[in-house]
Amino acid sequence: MAKTESANLISTFAEFKESKNIDRKTLMSIMEESFRNVITKTYGSDKNYKIVINPDKGDVQIWRNRIVVEEDKVTDPNLEIPLSEAQKIQEDYEVGEEVTEQVEFSSFSRRAVLNLRQMLASKVLDVQKDTLYEKYSEMVGQIVKGTVYQMWKKEVLMLDDEGNELLLPKAEQIPSDFYHKEDYVRAVVVKVDNQNNNPKIYLSRTSPLFLERLFELEVPEIKDGLITIKKVVRVPGERAKVAVESYDDRIDPVGACVGVKGARISGIVRELRNESIDVINWTNNVSLLISRALSPAKISSIGLDNENKRADVYMKQEDISLAIGKNGNNIKLASMLSGYTIDVYREEDELTDGDDIYLDEFSDEIDSWVIDMLKQAGYNTAKEVLNTSKEELLRNVDFEEETVDDIYRILSEEFSE
Repeated sequence: MAKTESANLISTFAEFKESKNIDRKTLMSIMEESFRNVITKTYGSDKNYKIVINPDKGDVQIWRNRIVVEEDKVTDPNLEIPLSEAQKIQEDYEVGEEVTEQVEFSSFSRRAVLNLRQMLASKVLDVQKDTLYEKYSEMVGQIVKGTVYQMWKKEVLMLDDEGNELLLPKAEQIPSDFYHKEDYVRAVVVKVDNQNNNPKIYLSRTSPLFLERLFELEVPEIKDGLITIKKVVRVPGERAKVAVESYDDRIDPVGACVGVKGARISGIVRELRNESIDVINWTNNVSLLISRALSPAKISSIGLDNENKRADVYMKQEDISLAIGKNGNNIKLASMLSGYTIDVYREEDELTDGDDIYLDEFSDEIDSWVIDMLKQAGYNTAKEVLNTSKEELLRNVDFEEETVDDIYRILSEEFSE
């Protein structure tokens, strides 16, 4: 093969290697396979050919081995060479010996050369697509950065640092997102399709996973495993709730996530177009979790239907609007976080006729920390406690059985009197 032609081929696909991250070994394999396909189509077989590719020198050499036969015994010109022709290459060749000769590029037809170039381009493109698919399949759930290239009605096309296309569908954009060409955007990879060997990488800014990954970037304690994000729920662009937990009593998980004067969470809020973010302490106590999730509203009592995953929440009239929140987002997110359907009711004023007593009235007989724990679990009055079975109270509040017995005794004595 003429050196200038082979050099052009190699330099062309060296550019692919540099721009598409195809390693040299893979590129050389692709080139050899492409040359062998063309040889097979031209000569019928490639078994007796050796291809030597030297990308550093910009050279491709094709060597063919043929067996020397008598003049009238040639049955396959690709595998056999007549004695007279062999002796033109080297005078001392004899019948039965093997002749190795270089096949010049000029022996290929124009169509064969065109097919070679097309085949190389196609195979390199296939490798590029496979590499892209494998790369982003491993990045599902991770945050990536891209530059806005084109905006359509249903999606935004972005390019990563290597020029690969990323798609951000309209449904995965925060409602207040607005982009210009060349804008720099962060999002999480949620899906990678590869239909007809045509990888499509889909991103999201509305996924709870995006918010979770942002916290991991901003809060070192989460990355180090000192704080765990238990659950994230969102109404994108409006409000979100993030439940966190730490197994180290020395670490305040909520404080660590918010940061001094909100320094850590403020950057996340800006990224999410001023989405309001509530960070709360996680607990397996459903009543307490609902109480925390409905903050800033203060709950008077909670009735749970664990079988049907429903919660009836009672509170003062002035707290109901706080519990529901703007457009119902607060109660919606509290339901999503707890897994319970929450219904809010105005607290019945049962105390005006003297039938019940607030727990605070027992502060001279019951330790203040016990009363606080009961109130955090949703119990505010004596009858709310007495109307709860011992087993349920032990599940809802982390007390010793002896402590619960004392509570029942003290509260019961008040009503028996």
